[in-house]
Amino acid sequence: MQRLLLAALLAAAATAPAHAGLFDKNPDQVAQDAVSKNLRAVTLWVDATWGFRNQGAANALSRAHQAFATRGYDVVSVEPYIENGDLQGFFVTYQKPRE
Repeated sequence: MQRLLLAALLAAAATAPAHAGLFDKNPDQVAQDAVSKNLRAVTLWVDATWGFRNQGAANALSRAHQAFATRGYDVVSVEPYIENGDLQGFFVTYQKPRE
């Protein structure tokens, strides 16, 4: 099941616009881009390979969650990506509730 979900996320990421990733952008900029383009949902990558994985990843997720929450998005899904037993990061999906 997880492999199928990961494959679907990777396929979606391959067709997603470049702004949907958090690679070298700060979470506030990605959230602002989503608002300016009126996106109802955004899936992004939060890298966990820099610094201490437990603190660095938690802090990165918290910053991303806060940036999107202040712009009216809810967290829909947080999927960890683990390679060879090591946490690499998270695919995080945010969605604006229907009004």
